[in-house]
Amino acid sequence: MSTSITDYRQAIDHLPEGTTLVVHDVSWEDYERFLEELADRPAVRVTYDQGRLEIMSPRPEHEKYKCFIERIIIALADHLDLNVEPVGSATWRKKQEARGAEADTSYYIANADRIIGKRDIDLSIDPPPDMLVEIDATNESLSKFGIYSTLGVPEIWRYDVRHNQVHIYELRGNKYAEIPVSRFFPILTPKALADFIEQSKTRGQKAAMAAFRSWLEKRHKRGRVR
Repeated sequence: MSTSITDYRQAIDHLPEGTTLVVHDVSWEDYERFLEELADRPAVRVTYDQGRLEIMSPRPEHEKYKCFIERIIIALADHLDLNVEPVGSATWRKKQEARGAEADTSYYIANADRIIGKRDIDLSIDPPPDMLVEIDATNESLSKFGIYSTLGVPEIWRYDVRHNQVHIYELRGNKYAEIPVSRFFPILTPKALADFIEQSKTRGQKAAMAAFRSWLEKRHKRGRVR
């Protein structure tokens, strides 16, 4: 690893929560070695875009919202009897594109059967995750969408913490367009999800999940969604 990258690894040890460090002119080889160096820092998010390396240290609330949304997704999948394989905050990258990014959490849904049992996922031969979740607590994840489009990720959920808003995007061609509901979970609108996230802040995750399950059951009994 180059001396400059090693120096930045030391700087990351003192990187305050909620801040971002940017390094320019980083080779792909140094990027991959850098990821290995950060194996003991799973909370750090790393983005690489053709020589530009960005390292973000999320706040604790970042992880809290990520975990709650994951609970919602798993509950939805169980309710809909849908096969979902969570793969956490894996780093997705393609050497031929010289681009890589790490979402807050990732899911295989349509392609779940294709990655079950795989220890390592290689996007040169394996499909990309079907859905990513990004928590925007301190930085803007929209800047990563170009990378995700290159990787071919079909859908992104973005939670804007400051405004308590959820946005869902679908890949159309080489760009993302905002859509009213998820193609995988059309029963849940972005506004409904934001409402349950808000409940988790004021009532706690246990109470918010109980309210969510009750909400699901009511819609199941009615035989319709809204």
